[in-house]
Amino acid sequence: MFKFKNTNKKDLSIYIHIPFCESRCYYCDFYSSIINEENTIKYFENLQKEILIYSDFLKDKNIKSIFIGGGTPSSVNSKYIKNILKTLKEITNIDINTEITIEVNPNSINEEKLIDYLDSGINRFSMGAQSFNDNILKSIGRVHKKDDIIKAINLFHKYNIENFSFDLMLALPYQKFEDIEESINMIDVLKPAHISYYSLIIEENTLMEKLYENKKSIFADESEDRKMYHYVVNNLEKLGYHQYEISNFAKKDFVSIHNKRYWTLDNYIGFGPSAHSNIDNIRSFNHNNLNDYSNDIEKNKLPILDFEELSKVDRINEFSIMGLRMNTGIDINLANKRFNINFLEYYKKEIEKNINNNLISIQDNFIHLTEKGRDLSNTVEVDFIRLKE
Repeated sequence: MFKFKNTNKKDLSIYIHIPFCESRCYYCDFYSSIINEENTIKYFENLQKEILIYSDFLKDKNIKSIFIGGGTPSSVNSKYIKNILKTLKEITNIDINTEITIEVNPNSINEEKLIDYLDSGINRFSMGAQSFNDNILKSIGRVHKKDDIIKAINLFHKYNIENFSFDLMLALPYQKFEDIEESINMIDVLKPAHISYYSLIIEENTLMEKLYENKKSIFADESEDRKMYHYVVNNLEKLGYHQYEISNFAKKDFVSIHNKRYWTLDNYIGFGPSAHSNIDNIRSFNHNNLNDYSNDIEKNKLPILDFEELSKVDRINEFSIMGLRMNTGIDINLANKRFNINFLEYYKKEIEKNINNNLISIQDNFIHLTEKGRDLSNTVEVDFIRLKE
């Protein structure tokens, strides 16, 4: 049976996948299933078994963050979430400083669930708002409306919850520049602590792909997308949100610990179908099918579809790409120490090329994307990917 090797790194993050939704959003290609009670009961029994299989690995770890994502975690009865967190607390080190986030949809969060979440130690809420325009929400398959967002945030304020985040999207069908302006106005009114603002990516085999193929004119072109993005960056800064990654903005002291640990290649373990884990240089992938996942668990096997051992070159590639995405940039001194290389020599040609093209700059031993570089970040990232030596 696959097992992670012992690691000297005691700090760990945990991702828990809840693969259920009330309905499927048109842009989504994550693994999820339409919710029903029979499947939910069986799933959480198996999820608990998976966690317990890892008991020996987890027992001496200091859990820095837990992220409960999906799917839509708030679509299931909150007792299941409470029980899973209770199990984790019994077998590993979770304390008041552990950031525990749950993803919620505006239409499926209510007072009873919120009380359960708070009782179980959840201290951060990530809300899938996407837009404040009801017509746009309908066009992307969301089942909530603007009023649902406002009601949910009023509920957060009732319980003095400050640490909540909005997921919002750019370049959605029918979205105009005025809609982005309205979103910024609503952020100013509702005052989340954190914002994730993503450009729409049209994934293969989704309803959004079909819509794009049939009605390309209702989508923003690249120029309009960049105009929207620059407006968001500039105006969130005016409202006190510091941009710390290409798509992420936070008030002071509200940067997502979980996200940053992903981006700095810290160890994390994932539970549930389609969940990924990364421990030192080993990355594993769970089955992305609920039946295959359940079948393995019921045989007392880890539900791992595959795993790979990352080479030194793989890790340098990831460190570079993740560093470029963050506003702090690539830490040259840390790269030299972590990988025993001279980073500036290792990427000499790539660095010179991108400096000459005004896509990156070097300041205080950090390599940063320029404003132009942020618009062309994918091009820059490709330059920093090396084939295995």
